[in-house]
Amino acid sequence: MGYSDVYDAWKADANAFWMKAAEEIAWYQPPSKALFDDKAPMYEWFSDGMVNACYNAVDRHVEAGRGDQLAIMHESPITHSTKGITYSELRDRVASLAGALKMRGVEKGDRVIIYMPMIPEALEAMLACARIGAIHSVVFGGFAAHELAVRIDDATPKAIIAASCGLEPGRVVHYKPLLDDAIEQATHKPEFCVVFQREQEVAKLVEGRDFSWHGFQYGVKPAECVPVEGNHPAYILYTSGTTGQPKGVVRSTAGHLVALQWTMKNIYKVGPGERFWAASDVGWVVGHSYIAYGPLIAGAETIVFEGKPIGTPHAGVFWKIIQNHRVKSFFTAPTALRAIKREDPKGEWIKRYKLHDLQALFLAGERADPDTVKWAQEHLRVPVIDHWWQTETGWAIAANPIGIEELPVKLGSPSVPMPGYDVHILDEGGHEVAAGEMGAIAIKLPLPPGTLQTLWNAEERYRKSYLSHFPGYYETGDAGYKDEDGYLYIMARTDDVINVAGHRLSTGAMEEVLAAHPDVAECAVIGVADELKGQLPLGFLCLNANHGRTPEDVIKECVFMVRDQIGPVAAFKHACVVDRLPKTRSGKILRATMQKIADSQEFKMPATIDDPAILDEITEVLKGAGYAK
Repeated sequence: MGYSDVYDAWKADANAFWMKAAEEIAWYQPPSKALFDDKAPMYEWFSDGMVNACYNAVDRHVEAGRGDQLAIMHESPITHSTKGITYSELRDRVASLAGALKMRGVEKGDRVIIYMPMIPEALEAMLACARIGAIHSVVFGGFAAHELAVRIDDATPKAIIAASCGLEPGRVVHYKPLLDDAIEQATHKPEFCVVFQREQEVAKLVEGRDFSWHGFQYGVKPAECVPVEGNHPAYILYTSGTTGQPKGVVRSTAGHLVALQWTMKNIYKVGPGERFWAASDVGWVVGHSYIAYGPLIAGAETIVFEGKPIGTPHAGVFWKIIQNHRVKSFFTAPTALRAIKREDPKGEWIKRYKLHDLQALFLAGERADPDTVKWAQEHLRVPVIDHWWQTETGWAIAANPIGIEELPVKLGSPSVPMPGYDVHILDEGGHEVAAGEMGAIAIKLPLPPGTLQTLWNAEERYRKSYLSHFPGYYETGDAGYKDEDGYLYIMARTDDVINVAGHRLSTGAMEEVLAAHPDVAECAVIGVADELKGQLPLGFLCLNANHGRTPEDVIKECVFMVRDQIGPVAAFKHACVVDRLPKTRSGKILRATMQKIADSQEFKMPATIDDPAILDEITEVLKGAGYAK
């Protein structure tokens, strides 16, 4: 069966399609049907089934006789350590931690915040919560105290599990003072905290409130898996909203299990005993779906990486790990590849390693610019698969499902919609537009299993943010088009569409042109206010190492290229050369913040920013160009 047969089978009978997919999961009590639509547009999946996420990710593999296989491989170039954990060991460690949580009064439905770096204990904490039906909310380690406090107040956790510190190249990130400060600021106070003491920095514990990871588990009875309803929340994951109040995406247990199992096999083509690596962080959705849960549900080995694409120690670290652990499918963000490409434009580091087992490279998190895709295709010589999804959806909306059939790759497109997603391109009035025309990307309800059920304690906001604009649809907030073959092209967030003299133009399309310039390593385009035309595009260019050209020459060529390929209508006349671009920790460029600075407006420092100093650099450059007054 090819992709279109599978997609058509889903379209013909979604209930049968998802009930069949659900057979790959172990149930205490199978669901009576897939979709529960009695509260539409608040849809649920497999609500009356009884299931446990930890059992499906860990215990069932041990019971199937695969307990000696590696479940987790930790690679930390920052601490120069490598450590493997088998499925049997993982079960024992998770059951012990879960037993200790249970003994301290954590029950089904209680929330637990996890604030940890990329260490196996972060996954163990998530699975221990799942084991006893507690709802975890992982907050990216090292997140500012205020942001952590806001999440403590929203999720009202009974407990917080943290590490003493995180490690960045050349510096220690002190987690414990941030945690203490956040609890101080928060109105809600957790009953207790569990702190994993890392040897790089041992934290001071608060008497009576804080426990050390090992001492906390001393002498406890290991916990068994607790069956939960299919619609029981597995976790809350906060995503930055447009307002200061974070949005807590709620993922229900059964849909999450069924969808992730389906994707491991059909999108990533990875099965039991095979090795999968998503170079992301547990604090992001990719870390939830494809470091912690997906690979383990499929019985594969997951790699937990504490390092960076370059500088820990060099631009070949990804390829070294892929070689040493015989990784079959590798998933990273385009941002990481661009950093490597900037250091190693000719792919010299790639040639040093044997990547025999690598079958494909998957990219997500932002648009994969064709230039980066071409570079990876040329040097890795495997399919380079861009796929598109969101924190809200939890898994790919559009992808190239190599487990079903490898479709032709079209540069700049994440390929085609996955079963479960009926994707439409709509104009302002909610009418479908013709192939090749840009519009708002919306998905016909219901969304498939594994996608968000609602926002935590904010159903009204969920309806308003996602369902109200186009009744009967989920609004993705992305703009793009479909070509005549049904391939999707995601051009920009709907708010990255700029309006130049009445023409709606995509900043993504301009960035694509700029990225193709041989000296440009990375770029961003924003719309700045203009009295005459409403908005004008302004480019920011980061240049490749040792390019040996003057910035003026490169800018001149870039302006010509945009004019040549998009047309004078783009009115692209200005660009600045900068050393680096401001980004979130997950690698998204903060275009909206740059735009506010350029237009001399008040802006809030984005909570997820990687390095706030970059905004000062950008402000200086903008002032020099006559903006940011």
